[in-house]
Amino acid sequence: MEVWTVANQKGGVGKTTTTIALAGLLAECGKRVLLVDTDPHASLSYYFGIESEDLELSVYDLFIQVSSTEQILQSLCPTQYSHIDILPATMGLATLDRSLGAKGGMGLVLKKAMGKISQNYDYVLMDCPPVLGVLMVNALAAADRIVVPVQTEFLALKGLDRMIKTMDLMQGEQNKPFKYTIVPTMFDKRTKASIIAYQQLQETYKEKVWPGVIPIDTNFRNASVAQKVPSHFSANSRGVLAYQCLLDYLMKSA
Repeated sequence: MEVWTVANQKGGVGKTTTTIALAGLLAECGKRVLLVDTDPHASLSYYFGIESEDLELSVYDLFIQVSSTEQILQSLCPTQYSHIDILPATMGLATLDRSLGAKGGMGLVLKKAMGKISQNYDYVLMDCPPVLGVLMVNALAAADRIVVPVQTEFLALKGLDRMIKTMDLMQGEQNKPFKYTIVPTMFDKRTKASIIAYQQLQETYKEKVWPGVIPIDTNFRNASVAQKVPSHFSANSRGVLAYQCLLDYLMKSA
């Protein structure tokens, strides 16, 4: 089982879209995919029609009690796609930093939980909140690879600087360096701002940047309204084709 964490400390850069798009394409390849929603806003959960506040179990429960394999499996929700399950979020996650932030040994909760169900899935994709706290720390520590979506605009590049510094700080506590890929998103070739931002990404981060781009595509928004993964909603749209190229790149460089 491979764990991919989709993270950035800036919101609105395409983290949830990236998570869902990659999950849909992996599922179409026959891979068993688990999505883990670590954002208290639960956008990933709501995307699949899951009303998180009605749930008895969620990601939150992994942090407040030591969970057995059976309890973890009971926390999972199926989606309309046979190869995709989700470990949903609830608003209770917003309280974790206050209640657990000073408690020792809380940085590896997700990694230990995923280890208990590693035989059940081929890929785990974790969607992170845009806040550095116990949830992002857990998701980064559990990752075999980190995917960092970055909107191709100036302020998003500043947010990327913070994300890279966070990974550098955490890397000292890891047994191996983080393997991460920066993914330019929301690229609009008609605007000078997008082109300049993309060039800056390449110049600053060089081989860490995926050589392609995810373009602006209204099909992403329309797919979310329909609660369908983008590749099922519009298989030949330019956005889906770009994510297919990204997936091919990630799998080849695994």
